[in-house]
Amino acid sequence: MSVRTFTRRFRDEVGVTPGHWLTTQRIERARQLLETSDLAVDQVADQTGFGAASSFRLHFRTALGVSPMAYRRRFLTTRSTTETAGSYRSGT
Repeated sequence: MSVRTFTRRFRDEVGVTPGHWLTTQRIERARQLLETSDLAVDQVADQTGFGAASSFRLHFRTALGVSPMAYRRRFLTTRSTTETAGSYRSGT
């Protein structure tokens, strides 16, 4: 199958190009890593298949409208606020 045929069939089936689909999957994995690990942004970029941290930052900001570090800070702030509220309710 030619690249052109594959791309056309993939887009018809999935609704986006293979490149767009792959970037979306990488961004989703990066979000998980930023939320659950303390890996540096460079390490997250490497583990999610982006060639360089600068490329990762660009794709992440384009997709989510915020930098990876700002996303992590926002997520950690939300999580710590929720955990603190939960500890007050449970009396711990």
